[in-house]
Amino acid sequence: MGVKLRAENLSIGYPGHDVGSELNLTASTGDVYCLLGPNGSGKTTLFKTLLGLLPARGGTVLVEGRPLKSLSRADIATRIAYVPQAHAAPFAFPVLEVVLMGRTAKLRAFQQPGPRDRDVALAALERLGIGELAGADYTRLSGGQRQLVLIARALAQETRVLVMDEPTASLDFGNQVLVLSEVAGLAADGLTVVLSTHDPDHAFAIGTRVALLHDGRIKTDGPPKEVLTSAALCKVYGVDVRIEQFADGRTVCLPSLARKREAEQV
Repeated sequence: MGVKLRAENLSIGYPGHDVGSELNLTASTGDVYCLLGPNGSGKTTLFKTLLGLLPARGGTVLVEGRPLKSLSRADIATRIAYVPQAHAAPFAFPVLEVVLMGRTAKLRAFQQPGPRDRDVALAALERLGIGELAGADYTRLSGGQRQLVLIARALAQETRVLVMDEPTASLDFGNQVLVLSEVAGLAADGLTVVLSTHDPDHAFAIGTRVALLHDGRIKTDGPPKEVLTSAALCKVYGVDVRIEQFADGRTVCLPSLARKREAEQV
């Protein structure tokens, strides 16, 4: 498997404010690299740095073997696609128009999308099983459907790396499963996915590698069953948890509610 995205001894932050340091991660072809950590741990800042939206304060980001700082914004957009959390657009764009926005990286200044761009956008929708939504009003879709449209927009960029910011945030259970299933399918097709999540169960379900980010450092990194231990999760989140494995191989994280019950009894 080829390494698609690597951070080496990376320091992240803003002018006058360090957020994290000594960060190392490696995501290869077919990986679903899951980043977990509490609010304020630096996940968003790390993603902005990996995408080149923030300059690294130290260390190196390599995209397909090339230093990120040597690439132009246009070059980065042909190598990494970003999938934000689903949101309601302020204007009622048709779904196909939203997906076509992903073709901007392939177009010259002031160039309009052509027939091939439309074909690529439609193929991205079909790949995710939502081709029938091409003419639908994006603002009227469910949260899960909007998230799939944003993934389709990223696929239309025709990159090999997808960076996803909490792709299941604010989705109901069914839509979470829908999105996770599609993410796993994209990785199986050879894409590299780096995503953040607050749910260890999601990492157990589809993750090939996991990193726990806490206090600006990656505390541990590796296969989910090695990284997401009761002790590690307790240390990072401050909650007692139990890891259970079922006979079919599925693994889940069960948090203890003892503290809550004790507080309610006081």
